[in-house]
Amino acid sequence: MRIVVCVKHVPDLQGERRFTDAGRVDREGADGTLNELDENAVEAALRLVEAHGGDVTVLTMGPDDAEDAVRRGLQMGAHRAVRVTDDALAGSDAFGTAHALAAAVRRLGEEAPVDLVVTGMAALDGLMSVVPTLLAAELDLPQLTLAAHLEAAEGDGATVLRVRRDLDHVSEVLEAALPALVSVTDQANEARYPAFAGIMAARKATVDVWTVADLGLDPARLGDAGARTRVIEATERPAREGVLVTDTGDAGVRLAGYLAENGLLA
Repeated sequence: MRIVVCVKHVPDLQGERRFTDAGRVDREGADGTLNELDENAVEAALRLVEAHGGDVTVLTMGPDDAEDAVRRGLQMGAHRAVRVTDDALAGSDAFGTAHALAAAVRRLGEEAPVDLVVTGMAALDGLMSVVPTLLAAELDLPQLTLAAHLEAAEGDGATVLRVRRDLDHVSEVLEAALPALVSVTDQANEARYPAFAGIMAARKATVDVWTVADLGLDPARLGDAGARTRVIEATERPAREGVLVTDTGDAGVRLAGYLAENGLLA
């Protein structure tokens, strides 16, 4: 089974986030990391190849520091890493991102067929959660999204991916013959912590770097030029406000009064 996992390098969620004058997330000077939900995607892919054989490629789009995201995937056990980068990609929205990632998946498919594309359920810097669906549409693949559990099995001469999706009051079981795309939630597994040997091997591993020209993409469909969504306005997060109550024996009563005054009691 040949699996491609799409991952993203995101700013540290504990740091201050702001937009540039161009309406982009300001990543300069900010620490970044592999999107936490993408660790679940890498883990899901590794477990599938451990059970059924095959290999895992981690794929990302971004500037130089985005390489940290795919190297984290290599540390966890992925076999190959690819980064798509180009000045023409700056300012890409979800549509442009999916378009570029799809081209990279197709190029990998020219080397050998890709059986499965795996993503996290969302990127924690934007929380749009639409790239998996847009990517499936670009690749013309069936999509099984928000999987809390997944497994592969043989059926009718083809490998079938079966997932469980947990909703508020019901769980759905969906399946699709491969090739397919699946996005996983943070309930799908607990991502492994890289072993020392994996960390050292990842430091020496080569990351393939592809440009827009390498993928045969039209720059007009990417970056700011091709963006269909724009940030119109952004405001800073308001400072936290609170009331400090010194307990003199009636703190519970005073707390209940505060909640009632502010309409916070159901």
